[in-house]
Amino acid sequence: MTFTYAPPPDPPVILHHDHEVLVVDKQAGLLSVPGRGEDKADCLIERLRGAFPTVLLVHRLDLDTSGVMVFALTPHAQRHLSKQFEERKTKKTYIARVAGRVTEKTGTVDLPLIVDWPNRPRQKVDFEAGRPAQTDWRVVRANDTETRIRLMPLTGRSHQLRVHMAETGHPILGDPLYASGAAADHPRLMLHAESLRFKHPESGVQMNFSARAPF
Repeated sequence: MTFTYAPPPDPPVILHHDHEVLVVDKQAGLLSVPGRGEDKADCLIERLRGAFPTVLLVHRLDLDTSGVMVFALTPHAQRHLSKQFEERKTKKTYIARVAGRVTEKTGTVDLPLIVDWPNRPRQKVDFEAGRPAQTDWRVVRANDTETRIRLMPLTGRSHQLRVHMAETGHPILGDPLYASGAAADHPRLMLHAESLRFKHPESGVQMNFSARAPF
C-alpha cells in the first residue's frame, strides 16, 4: 500500500508559550519535523515557525500520534530541556485504545528494542542487541473487544509504546505497523500524548501540561 502524506489543515493548538518554551497539542497525521522529499515539508515545527521564528526541536511524536509536545524558543532552553529528556527527568503519560481486554489492572513491560533494519521504520524486541525499554501501564476501562489504557514510558525508544503493546498481545488500535486485521482498521492510531511534565529551563519551576485525547 502506497503511503500518501495528507496532513490535517488545522493550525496548531498552542497550550502555553513564554520567552523560553512553547507547548502545543500536535494533531495526528502531522509530522513533527520535515520528512524526506518536498511532499513531506509541511510539518509542525514549520507551521510554528511563522509565529515563533526561533522555535527549536526538543523531542518528537510519531506522525500518527497526537498530543502534548514542548519546543524551545532559545538555544539555552533547548539544551536544558533536551538534557531533561536524556536524563529521564520529564514525565510523560499517554492514553491508548488497545485490542482486546487487558485483564490485569497495572503492570510494566520491560523489553529491549532495536530497529528492524530490513523493515524500517519498524522496531523489534532484541534481548541481545536491543536498548533497554520500559513502560508502566494502568487500565482505565475495558470491555470484551478493547481496553483504554494509560501508558507511562520510563524510556524514550522509537515506537516503544506501539511495540510494547503489540508484544503483550494488545496492539494499539489503528496501528499501521504493528496491528493487523480488525485492530488495524481504524481511522487513526489510537495513541495520544496526554500530559508532559518538565522543569522550566529558566525558573526551574515544575510545569505540567495536558491535552484531552480526541478519541
